[in-house]
Amino acid sequence: QVQLVESGGGSVQAGGSLRLSCAASGRTFGRYAMAWFRQAPGKEREFVVAISRWNDRIDYVDSVKGRFTISRDTAKMTMYLQMNSLKPEDTAAYYCAADQSLGSTSRRFSEYAYWGQGTQVTVSS
Repeated sequence: QVQLVESGGGSVQAGGSLRLSCAASGRTFGRYAMAWFRQAPGKEREFVVAISRWNDRIDYVDSVKGRFTISRDTAKMTMYLQMNSLKPEDTAAYYCAADQSLGSTSRRFSEYAYWGQGTQVTVSS
């Protein structure tokens, strides 16, 4: 089992950058496929990016390709989301997710067993 805690959210102007962190507890952090999802008010939770347990596959939603970068530091048991060139439409609560059963990546939030509490990102124009 793993517990996830996000941090790093905040308010920035369009074009700015933020780096989100997702700190995990548990001894098998490196065995989990992980992902970032986001949810804007009144909208459904949206897939952003996922990384496989062996870091051999990364999947980005088209709207963030070239602007967002996911990474994982196994020694620090932390996953990161570097967000550059932020746009107002990136405004949302961002959630990290993890699952030990996934063989690769998934865009379905129902396939992730563990979730953080979320961190708010607000981008103003």
